[in-house]
Amino acid sequence: MIRILLADDQPLFVESLRMSLESYGDDISIVGIAKNGSEAVTLAGELIPEIILMDVHMPIMNGVEATGLIKKKNPAIKIIMLSTYDEDEYVREALRHGAIGYLLKDISPTELIAAIRALQSGIVQMSPQIASKLIKQMYDETSPKYEESRQRFEWFETLTAREKEIFGLIATGYDNRRIAERLGLAEQTVRNNISTIYSKLDVKDRFEIIQLANKIQYH
Repeated sequence: MIRILLADDQPLFVESLRMSLESYGDDISIVGIAKNGSEAVTLAGELIPEIILMDVHMPIMNGVEATGLIKKKNPAIKIIMLSTYDEDEYVREALRHGAIGYLLKDISPTELIAAIRALQSGIVQMSPQIASKLIKQMYDETSPKYEESRQRFEWFETLTAREKEIFGLIATGYDNRRIAERLGLAEQTVRNNISTIYSKLDVKDRFEIIQLANKIQYH
């Protein structure tokens, strides 16, 4: 069973979330519910869940601060942030503090369960809206972060614009089929591009792509 702690200050939402996860996910167990960031830190230490679904905006201590404290004490716990808004500041801050994903609350129960299961493979989870912004910042020359990133991450500039798009989608958990659908390409074309990316960046798998992407995202 995947042991999960929920942290959210909205009783109706968190109870609905608990019921949905336990109803649709037969391999999921909700071990506790925290009403604020401070409670989340305490319960994380007591219950040692595998995963925490952490609301960003909570009283007493927000989810981003709680994430930092939890990861310092229990680095093995995986934390997914949940928010109503795709706020750039909170996305980056949460990632810097150790969150492994950032999802919007309008995600369906089945999509959320799929995201939780994917975490077991170390795949970073991002809502499409948020992923699009991070990808844009990685390869769009009009992005405020572009020039600074270009200087610090010269290896990224060896990729073509299309390869940067695919790199970003790999880093946010897309498989070949979803990349092909997103970009309107044949799967074989996607595979060929990925092979070229691996060769250019001297990596052997998707996990190494995620590690490289994190260097940019956390910057």
